[in-house]
Amino acid sequence: MRVFVTGGAGFIGSAFCRVAVKSGWSILNFDKLTYAGNLASLSEISTSAGYSFVRGDICDQKIVSNLLNDFQPDAIAHFAAESHVDRSITGSAAFIQTNICGTHSMLEAALSYWRTLSTQGQKAFRFLHVSTDEVFGSLDETGCFSETTPYDPRSPYSASKAGSDHLVSAWRHTYGLPTIVSNCSNNYGPYQFPEKLIPLITLNALEGRALPVYGDGKNVRDWLFVDDHVSALMLMIERGAAGETYCVGGRSERSNINVVRTICSIVDQEAPSPSIGNRESLIEFVTDRPGHDRRYAIDPTKIERELGWSSLQTFETGVARSIKWYLTRRDWWEPIRSGVYKGERLGIGESR
Repeated sequence: MRVFVTGGAGFIGSAFCRVAVKSGWSILNFDKLTYAGNLASLSEISTSAGYSFVRGDICDQKIVSNLLNDFQPDAIAHFAAESHVDRSITGSAAFIQTNICGTHSMLEAALSYWRTLSTQGQKAFRFLHVSTDEVFGSLDETGCFSETTPYDPRSPYSASKAGSDHLVSAWRHTYGLPTIVSNCSNNYGPYQFPEKLIPLITLNALEGRALPVYGDGKNVRDWLFVDDHVSALMLMIERGAAGETYCVGGRSERSNINVVRTICSIVDQEAPSPSIGNRESLIEFVTDRPGHDRRYAIDPTKIERELGWSSLQTFETGVARSIKWYLTRRDWWEPIRSGVYKGERLGIGESR
């Protein structure tokens, strides 16, 4: 399998590249290397025969088209996106440019390439667009998102991803491009940029810094270990039906305060510090995020039934594995914490 990957130096994209290359797939990773792109996340496959990297912007349709024609992929896995809700609140323009305009550029380049393929090649080709459950809005205390849930985005980030989802669907219906859309729940795991909840709390707890919890801490998310997500995406490329949407979730709902307390307990056990003491004492409830969705949960029955996917990690096993990784991989996160992101609160300034 030859796959052109956008955003393969980001968190989920790099996990996909690592697993795919180790599974014998050939990967061309195309990434702009914004603040969250990190080639260190790909060091273990960087010299592999089945892996290559090109730096560039998905909005540059000409470069993308040239690379597709040269590489001749069987599929495109489109991860490239601005992805942090807090950053979208104070810097929405980048989200519109990358997530909407960039996806349009990718679709146009993919369509032109797809039209050059043989009839058999066109039938087998897949354009996989990796999206989020946030496009569906917020849930009450019961119920789950599924492939038939109406869209109701509430943040600039989720609105930009909803727009890109609709573009992908339109290119399928209008032009026949064989697309697949995946909507996943909150991912976590090794190599996640430390602006996100689990690595941020882990590193703050390790260093004895305040552990910020938005609002009352009772917002609920469905947590999905990143390698489990990758296995679902690979199944979609191999066996997913063109034009379909698949929801991927870990069946692991947890409130934010529960997640933070779990992290505190594991860090206390794995890295005890007499000077810091009990890490739960570091928890600070802070002003909530504007428009903070109350609850997300995904019903992954369709992909379980149709593609035979299942998650291997529970939240307890996955979060323990993730925390232990961060505790032993200072070489990966210390350059980030001393450079592009020092753990500061985001998303509380004025919009621009």
